[in-house]
Amino acid sequence: MVPMSERTIALVTGANKGIGYEIAAGLGALGWSVGVGARDDQRREAAVEKLRAAGVEAFGVPLDVTDDASASAAARLIEEQAGRLDVLVNNAAITGGAPQEPTRVDPATIRTVVETNVIGVIRVTNAMMPLLRRSASPRIVNMSSSVGSLTRQSGNAAEQTAGPIAVAYAPSKTFLNAVTLQYARELAGTNILINVGCPGYVATDLNGFRGVRTPEQGAAIAIKLATLPDDGPTGQFFDDAGVVPW
Repeated sequence: MVPMSERTIALVTGANKGIGYEIAAGLGALGWSVGVGARDDQRREAAVEKLRAAGVEAFGVPLDVTDDASASAAARLIEEQAGRLDVLVNNAAITGGAPQEPTRVDPATIRTVVETNVIGVIRVTNAMMPLLRRSASPRIVNMSSSVGSLTRQSGNAAEQTAGPIAVAYAPSKTFLNAVTLQYARELAGTNILINVGCPGYVATDLNGFRGVRTPEQGAAIAIKLATLPDDGPTGQFFDDAGVVPW
């Protein structure tokens, strides 16, 4: 068995199910040691057991992305177990439910969605940053969505993939995209590459399993961005087809 000190160490948030689980499985298949970040103890440990049964070097990371103390504790756990972090995949997200028409939405819904989908990413990224800086080739992947593309939201409906009207979820992904650009600007000149990935319309409980892609297909872009070479892109938005317009 390869000792953890010689493995690539990754943390995937929201990794107990769906796309997050498949990202963890895909990275684990590369021989990496993967932290399964999730707030639900039972689901997290079930995912870890399933990954280990598949041959993945997985370990559980209790993590509620909306809680400062939880993010700090997760960073301490990874430091104790691995001493560094090579890849962070910010996958955890919520939709906020309905209604999300701008004229009908409860403002509290927007606040809740942004807390998880945007502030949660900032919270976890900043908690993990000291560990990422210890890596030889650190990568940060923020899982977004093409519904966060202002170009596609404002384009011709017959030509663009705009998604449903969702004044909490879609703008939260636009916000996340903008936040990612700010990180890329600050981290310019370092060895940390940070990018945004869109998994496509994946069948998960996030959308009532209405999607047309499998979680494994949705995970592919995250795995690609997590394994970028040192001269790879940073501060960009990708899906399986290539660059997504902002």
